[in-house]
Amino acid sequence: MASELIYNNFRMDRLPHIWCPGCGHGIIMRALAKAIDNLKLDKDNVCIVSGIGCSSRATGYMDFNTLHTTHGRALAFATGIKLANPELEVIVITGDGDCSAIGGNHLIHASRRNIGITTIVFNNNIYGMTGGQYSPTTPNQAYGTTAPFGNIDKPFDICKLVDAAGATYVARGTAYHANQLIKLIEKAIENKGFSVVDAISVCPTYYGRKNKKGSSVDMLSELRDSTIDVKVAEKLPLDKQKGKLLIGEFKSAIEPEYTEEYGKIIDKFKKER
Repeated sequence: MASELIYNNFRMDRLPHIWCPGCGHGIIMRALAKAIDNLKLDKDNVCIVSGIGCSSRATGYMDFNTLHTTHGRALAFATGIKLANPELEVIVITGDGDCSAIGGNHLIHASRRNIGITTIVFNNNIYGMTGGQYSPTTPNQAYGTTAPFGNIDKPFDICKLVDAAGATYVARGTAYHANQLIKLIEKAIENKGFSVVDAISVCPTYYGRKNKKGSSVDMLSELRDSTIDVKVAEKLPLDKQKGKLLIGEFKSAIEPEYTEEYGKIIDKFKKER
């Protein structure tokens, strides 16, 4: 099964990838490929769109209809694709900086519209490709090349942001909890409206070195120890949850999907002509 997955869902002539040794992005990319494989989606009916950044290189390695777009605009391109052909399974690969900084408004409005797009955020808490600048998800007091004395900003919680904006499926997984991440991505793809999976990655090259996190193994171990599943957290007192990052499924709702509603307007217009 593993070899079948590799040959069917990856462009073997583009591999090996250019990500740094120990980067968590390869795990997340594989989780997406595996989720697509498990759902037995028609490859010709899948379109994967990315913006700019380390995460967005993934579209070049994945053997589907793919589009590598401009910085922060992956969701804008994906929206156009979904409206032009609502039958396509449109998936966006983006980074924490790509989607929540320059692409922040697109993220908010895609959520608000509840358009049928699945967004996988490769969240490594930093701008890895362009030199290690701090991003909107960099923790307070963490270091980056643009925060040499510590980041004073409060970080975005992407899951809370898209939930409040109207996304109908919201979840968080990590590169350490790979099997859980596959299942969360499967559910995100199956959701009819706008879905977001905040996939926590590790960046040993920039974030790890700047913040003295040790090796990629150390960083993955920290993900294991610092996270707690939301279902487990519900049964624990607040003091036991302190300092923990919640993972799992936060929201799964059924609401009108944007392209279907838009289709109704088109049908109404045709009848009234």
